[in-house]
Amino acid sequence: MPALDPHRTPEELARLGAELLDRRVRPLFRPDDDGKFVALDVGTGDFEIDDDDYAAVMRLRTRSPQAEIWLGRVGAPAAYRMGRCP
Repeated sequence: MPALDPHRTPEELARLGAELLDRRVRPLFRPDDDGKFVALDVGTGDFEIDDDDYAAVMRLRTRSPQAEIWLGRVGAPAAYRMGRCP
């Protein structure tokens, strides 16, 4: 897959992704979606949700090869945690 030239800074991508998640996608979640990954195209609002982050991203990338993807997780402030977990 060819590398994509990003149109937005990482900070702008994060801000837009979080806004779209809260405004357009979060209302569509079901209780059994908790903990799943959400791959979100910040340009179109299209998204995919899956237990596997790679599967969600690849399904979205297949539909929209030029997508600027932000990855989140249902019920969590971020897709991943770094450092020591309690």
